[in-house]
Amino acid sequence: TMFLVGLSGGIASGKSAVVAVLRELGCAVIDADVIARQVVQPHSKAHQQILQHFGTEILLENGEINREALGSIIFSQPEKRRLLNSITHPEILKEMLKQILKYFVLGYRYVILDIPLLFETRGLTRLMKYTVLVYCDPPTQLARLMKRSGLGVAEAEARISSQLPLEEKRRWATHVIDNSGDWESTRRQVLQLHTRLEDSLDFLWARLAVGTAVAGLGGLVFLLIRHFVS
Repeated sequence: TMFLVGLSGGIASGKSAVVAVLRELGCAVIDADVIARQVVQPHSKAHQQILQHFGTEILLENGEINREALGSIIFSQPEKRRLLNSITHPEILKEMLKQILKYFVLGYRYVILDIPLLFETRGLTRLMKYTVLVYCDPPTQLARLMKRSGLGVAEAEARISSQLPLEEKRRWATHVIDNSGDWESTRRQVLQLHTRLEDSLDFLWARLAVGTAVAGLGGLVFLLIRHFVS
């Protein structure tokens, strides 16, 4: 048996530091942001589609997509952001499913899916047994972002306001790690969460036959659709 745990946060909330601790503890973590970079590499399906819609001006000299240039476009144009998501999200989901299948075959009890926009993409939360939010209070979030990125108040506030407020995400999460204070407090919360997950008797997946696992991604997708539609 295996279940899925969705992990998210907000800009400058400290999610990366929490993920680092979970990896140290031996947890299986799938990073959606890393996958997002992989699926848009040159010659990939998503790379070609992005060029068709956004033009070659967003390319670096080595042919890779300039994330800053693309980000500046989608940051100010919501319709462009939706278009980009429609191109990349299906490819990201395919790769995530492949990695979930790998960890299932390896016998992991649960898998953590590190998804920055987990709560914005509400459909994904239905796949999770638990959802975890790395939270910090708004003044701390603003101060950390300004210090980390060298932004002014107005710029930092604009970046934060482009995402769903952490207070709103907090209402949806089944577990919250409050990273507003010192790091030792945050680390203790991560360890407590890990203990709860290890001791949990709940699971998302029905028992899958070994033959289904070997069958690969196609069979897994079919079972997922059938499970959540029924």
